[in-house]
Amino acid sequence: MFVIIGFIVVALSVLIGFTVAGGDVILLLQWSEFLIIAGAAVGSVLIAAPPALLKKIFASIPKAIKPDHYSKQDYLELLKSFNDLFLVAQRDGLLAIEKHVENPDESEILSQNKNFIQNSIAKNLFSDTMKVMLSGGVPPHEIESLIDTEIETFEIESRPIHATLAKVGDALPGLGIVAAVLGIIVTMASINEGAEVVGHHVAAALVGTFLGVLLSYGFINPLATNIEHGLEDQIRYLETIKSCIVAFAKGNPPIIAVEIARRTIFSDERPTFSELENYMRGKSE
Repeated sequence: MFVIIGFIVVALSVLIGFTVAGGDVILLLQWSEFLIIAGAAVGSVLIAAPPALLKKIFASIPKAIKPDHYSKQDYLELLKSFNDLFLVAQRDGLLAIEKHVENPDESEILSQNKNFIQNSIAKNLFSDTMKVMLSGGVPPHEIESLIDTEIETFEIESRPIHATLAKVGDALPGLGIVAAVLGIIVTMASINEGAEVVGHHVAAALVGTFLGVLLSYGFINPLATNIEHGLEDQIRYLETIKSCIVAFAKGNPPIIAVEIARRTIFSDERPTFSELENYMRGKSE
């Protein structure tokens, strides 16, 4: 939602400021400049990105508009579900949680955490790692290494999404110059048609430069940064899951495992010790 609001604020600020300065908004509607810049930008993305990456880029834009930001409540639900699951394992043995690990969607413990269940990356990371633990004989440091490998792979796989968008954003001012130069060529070809016609063509050419810079610094680069923040948020969520699993694998009781995981959460979303304790007991602050 804030992304849409930001887009609107940028557009209105520019248009209103231009109007207040005495400009005519109709003059900015130079469709040839739009076509040149938009077409060149799309073409450059097609050149730079393989089909698999293109799909991820297009899929990431709606997520940036409605981001999967993890709130304090999301982390409380996550840690409570892990605490409840590990309590079962502590009381009845690891094999007692096999059905929860094999089918987390049908688990009466894990399925209560909707955000976790709907997050296929986090769910698979947890389930696959717990299956390795259930197989037995895997030391905690190897469990930690397995999770680190998966998180690192996810990060490397996801990084080109915002990096590619950022590169397109960086290229837009240059594409705006291309559109402007083409406009100047048209201007020079019609220089004998009078000052009014020449002035119109020059204005159209300058709109190309304006559009390139505005799209770059007002829209595309901020959108790429937003997607990057979303990736960091997802990685932090995975790191919290990792910390909880590894702490439990090392023999810590469930309450200590979730406390270790709680301390990996960034301060803006981190519940206090009392908040977590009360939530796990079914109480409210």
